[in-house]
Amino acid sequence: MRVRQLAGELNYEPNQAAICFQQKKTATIGVILPELSESFFSAAFSAVEDTSYKCKYSVFLGQSHDSEEKEKQIVEAMKARRVDGLIVSIAKSTTNYDHFEMLKKYDIPVVFFDRVPNMPNIHQVSCNMESGTLKAMNFLLKNGHRIIGMINGPEKLFASQQRMEGYIKAMRSHPLKFDPDLVVSSDLTRQGTENAMARLLSLKRKMTALIAFNDYVALDAIHYAKERKIRINEDITFVSYSNLPMSNHTASPPVASLEQFPYQQGQKATEVLMELLNKKESDPQTTSYRKITLESQLAFHQNSVPTS
Repeated sequence: MRVRQLAGELNYEPNQAAICFQQKKTATIGVILPELSESFFSAAFSAVEDTSYKCKYSVFLGQSHDSEEKEKQIVEAMKARRVDGLIVSIAKSTTNYDHFEMLKKYDIPVVFFDRVPNMPNIHQVSCNMESGTLKAMNFLLKNGHRIIGMINGPEKLFASQQRMEGYIKAMRSHPLKFDPDLVVSSDLTRQGTENAMARLLSLKRKMTALIAFNDYVALDAIHYAKERKIRINEDITFVSYSNLPMSNHTASPPVASLEQFPYQQGQKATEVLMELLNKKESDPQTTSYRKITLESQLAFHQNSVPTS
């Protein structure tokens, strides 16, 4: 008690660096995102910051810009900075996960969110894209659509595989024959989306509805369709994923978009990482991998009236 009283009288503040050195911790975590400019990831990052600061942790941010090579460089840089743990949403081009496996040797836990790698024994937080796709498909099928196209993401992206599984399940449950020509992959660039739309519109079977990988892809597809005098949400009804705020401020948004709760994903991913960091001190031998799956919700846009 006397020591604490004297410390208060002298306005003594603990040396955080010395405390961290003694505890072999830096009180920092790293976050690796594809693009902070995308509102989905900026909302998720806000949640990571809010949750980390409550736990007295600082946050380092790195953007992969959807490059696997850049992602590897950031992982190496984060390791060099001796971050206590990482929160990651992988790049769309990432197919090799050795840079994440390597972190196990350094006892640096990783929690993946949203774009999670298709690998065993990982901590992850994500939305159920298969059930979400079922919801989107059932909405369209209930409204009489039978020829439904899909612009999916890169084929090796696990989130793309989940969307594909939901699409096929919905078709077969009605039952309708699955037509692989109606599902086209995009690299998520504007040009990639335009190429995908060109392929879909060239088919003899004319689609009356389209599900797009996310709102950015949907808006690029809608722009392409409008240039060809296709009436939006009349000739072709559009549905997408992410439910980004910008969709409410555009003249021709998709009819509906699946809410993927970016803030909640970022918050839960940080909470899991904090649990792992605390557990590492008390019981380093026990490893149970956490998997948190949120159910997406179909959100309808009020200003998604048919447009030419």
